[in-house]
Amino acid sequence: MLNIRNVKMEDLPQLIHIEHVCFSKEEAATKEAFERRIKYIADSFFVAELDSKIVGLINGPVIKTSYITDDLFSDIKANPTAGGHQSILGLAVSPNFQKRGVASALLAHLEREAKMKKRETMTLTCKENLIPFYENYGFLNEGVSNSEHGGLTWYNMSNKLY
Repeated sequence: MLNIRNVKMEDLPQLIHIEHVCFSKEEAATKEAFERRIKYIADSFFVAELDSKIVGLINGPVIKTSYITDDLFSDIKANPTAGGHQSILGLAVSPNFQKRGVASALLAHLEREAKMKKRETMTLTCKENLIPFYENYGFLNEGVSNSEHGGLTWYNMSNKLY
């Protein structure tokens, strides 16, 4: 059975492995970025476990703006207790566990947490091929993002929670 829980620092080696098999070197979070996220935003960083093995992750800080900005990939601050916009900087599932509902479960878990803390929206950027995936979860495509992360074209996706 899938278990979703808050991240712990000892999860770091497994997180780095998943991140690097799911994203290109330019896109993937660094070890240092993950360490900062675990330290400052563990309350919005979740892992999915199956038989005590981490098979997926979702994370992102709560931000003041509706859209993700590139500085968030390196500059993380603690989340406010309520309000703001729940960003998603990373959603990744080990290739052997994809298409089994792990990403859906992680998204649903983060949305429940965000609603409990009265976040206005959930916001993320994604590549064009993933727009339909996020639209299935209530996200709206709000056009090309200003993000230059990894040298790619990203799309702003937003899901109003209230």
